[in-house]
Amino acid sequence: MELAGSIALRSGTHAWGSQKRMALLEAIGEAGSITAAAKQIGLSYKAAWDAVDAMNNLAGEPLVLRSTGGQRGGGAQLTPRAIELLQVYQALNAEHQRFLAALAKAGRDPTHHLKLIQQMMIQTSARNKLAATVSRVVQGAVNDEIVLDLGEGQELVAIITRESARNLGVAPGKQALAFIKASSVMVGLPGGGADGGRLKLSARNQLRGRVSQVVPGAVNCEVRIELPQGRSLAAIITMESAKTLQLQEGTEVLAVIKASSVLLGVME
Repeated sequence: MELAGSIALRSGTHAWGSQKRMALLEAIGEAGSITAAAKQIGLSYKAAWDAVDAMNNLAGEPLVLRSTGGQRGGGAQLTPRAIELLQVYQALNAEHQRFLAALAKAGRDPTHHLKLIQQMMIQTSARNKLAATVSRVVQGAVNDEIVLDLGEGQELVAIITRESARNLGVAPGKQALAFIKASSVMVGLPGGGADGGRLKLSARNQLRGRVSQVVPGAVNCEVRIELPQGRSLAAIITMESAKTLQLQEGTEVLAVIKASSVLLGVME
């Protein structure tokens, strides 16, 4: 059995960088150019500079110095702080790889549990987080349509920019996380017919489920919707809407979500 993994540097609440950001710094140090480094690791020039800017902001000082003019038309070089950061990362990553090698020799397959732990450690303000597998990608001129397989025959569609899809490395078979704000989840009642009770709406996503809980508030209420495979979604709707729909525990509903309201993250 072979295990692979990567580490990300964090100090308190500050995330210094992922494996890809560290690879970008290393490539800049070797190539002396942002453009060449970006091509080397498969990033666009804009994405590379966005990553550098983010790391500079977290460090509170420049990690990459950019020069203009000269025979080569300018370039970039790492600051001493960036070189020290890379050395620390490389030392930690070497220890991490030794740990994975020892884990593999133990003869057990912990990959399923490690993946779940990784997903559970991600914290966002979005109430809803769904693990999924990318089943297909439909490219467009500006935006890409990402179709996610949730299992049990349910799919979730996300619309993101082509630039974002490229930077995330989204491709069929890729493990992904879908983030959806509770306020972006609409609730509808399924009807009959050959279409399986789907409503005729412009919203691409209509996930069938059952109400497991309604938590009332002064103006709004939280509706917990149980999906197949033990998954659940939280929706925030008005009390008036909940009364009109006569929502209660056990009510069959459709969780309606616009594709543009689905944010994507990928597992490195």
